[in-house]
Order: sequence, then structure tokens, then C-alpha cells
Amino acid sequence: MFDRDALAAALARQGRVARVVIAGVEGSSPREAGASMLVWADGQSGTIGGGALEYEAAAKARMLLDSPPTPSLPHGGGREARLVERVALGPSLGQCCGGAVVLWTEVFEAVPEAEAGVVARGAGEMPLAVKRVLAAARGQGVKPAPGLVSGWLVEPVMEAERQVWVWGAGHVGRALVSVLAPLPGIAVTWVDVAAERFPAEVPEGVTVMPSRDPALVADHAPVDAEHLVLTFSHALDLELCHRLLKRGFRSCGLIGSATKWGRFRSRLAALGHDAAQIGRIRCPIGDPALGKHPQAIAVGVVAELLRAPQGMAKEKRA
Repeated sequence: MFDRDALAAALARQGRVARVVIAGVEGSSPREAGASMLVWADGQSGTIGGGALEYEAAAKARMLLDSPPTPSLPHGGGREARLVERVALGPSLGQCCGGAVVLWTEVFEAVPEAEAGVVARGAGEMPLAVKRVLAAARGQGVKPAPGLVSGWLVEPVMEAERQVWVWGAGHVGRALVSVLAPLPGIAVTWVDVAAERFPAEVPEGVTVMPSRDPALVADHAPVDAEHLVLTFSHALDLELCHRLLKRGFRSCGLIGSATKWGRFRSRLAALGHDAAQIGRIRCPIGDPALGKHPQAIAVGVVAELLRAPQGMAKEKRA
């Protein structure tokens, strides 16, 4: 997936950035086709995995960055130099995977344009096979798998598939957002009662929403959002659960003990919600075996979220 937002943020800070993509995989590989990383003079973000593979790829990317800027190439929107190479992981790097990858490395000074949600680029005239891929994306909404098509690299633009709303910016809320923010395909909205409740530095891509009355915000949350309720106030937690049950949601988790949840069930029933509705809220959330440290709670909660689509798929098949 081509993360245009991440590239734009890196370019805003660095000016010129190299991007390394696994364009193809043969046999065993530490990451899948489409995995990518951004590299600049004194840092990088993202990962193509593999330890030695990533180390060598980053070094070569910096060599491209050190070369004089070249005129932008066609189909690249500010794309400059390009390096495409096949790397045999065993013979070349002494890794145990036993497979090979094709690495596509290029330097950007601007974010490339996308056509029908796809970024496609390569040398020469666009091949017919690539034109067909773009036509399918444009006319039928069929997004291609990232990889090489007739010598061109074709990548669908990364889009958030899941909306996760975190209610509360305390210790657990901060730990949760730090774990959620880097995950691909997840857009995080973070809500609390005041701007000063949030940290001075918020992870990129996270939407911060301070509100004196978060319960009113809940009335306008997307009905397909996934909610994690963990504010400083049990009364606010209860009101949020009440409003979200009325609003509708994809999933909802509430931090707390079994005792807290027992009381909430009774109070939510008194507010007019039936047992089936109330049962859609998960409480407690996370994995108690991991402990009560905020980061441990966050790891358990995010693991639940990542497993959730698999569970829903199994339910549909049943």
C-alpha cells in the first residue's frame, strides 16, 4: 500500500526522501510484497523487515539521496532516481529465509498523484497491462495487489479501513494510541474533555478532539466505528456507553473490572437498553494475564482489535 500521507509528512520535514518497497517476493521473505520504508539522511520510518536486508537497503537508499537531484521522471510526481534490484536473502545477506525479494528504491521530492486510488510508475510508455489495472480500478473499484506489472510498480493507495475512537487521554489512553497509531489501515480519533489532557506530541495521523462534553461528540461518531472507552470518570464512561448504544457502532470496549461492568449493565438496562444490546459492549478489555501496566493493557486491547476481523469472518462463514 502506498501511504501518501506518511510520505507527505516526511517530505515536509526532510525535503527529499527515499522510499524502499518490496516489489516482488520469491519463496520465503521477512515481509510481503508492498511492505515499504522511508529513508532520509539521519533516520527512517516503516520497515521492510529482515534485519540485514533493511540495513543494506537503507544504506543504498541514502546513497541515492546523496547523489545530485535529477529531473523528475514521468509518472512519478517529483520522483527522481530509481534503483531496482533482486536480492537473494541467503547468498547475499546470510539470512535463513531462503527466498529472494525485488527491492524498488526511489527518491521523492513531492507526493505522486494517484489514479483511481492507484500509484503506478515505471520507465517508458505505460504498458497495456498497467492500463488494464487502472481501468479495473477506475471502472469496477478493483484495487490491485501491490507488485510489478510488466516492469512497472503498481501500488494501491493506503486508506483507513477501520475507524477506532479512543475516549480518554490518561495513561492507558496514551499507551493505546501509541500502539494503534503506527498500524496500517487504522484511523484513530482521540477524545477527551480538554486540550491539556493530551500529550504535547501526538502521533502522526491521530485526530485529536477536545470537547467539554464528549457525550455530545458520541452522538455524531460514525456508526461503523470501533470504540474504546477509558475516561477518568465512571459517570462519563456510563454516559458514553449509553450514547454509543443509541448511536450504533461496529464494536465497543470498556475498561474496568467485572464489578464495574455488573453495575453498568444494571444502569444501562434502567436507561432502556436490552440485554442483547448491552452484551455488545466488551468489559473488561485486554488480557488480564498481561498485568495492569498501561502498556500491558494496551498490548492486550490492540491484540483483541487485530483479531476481531478474523473472528467476524469466521462468524459469517458459520
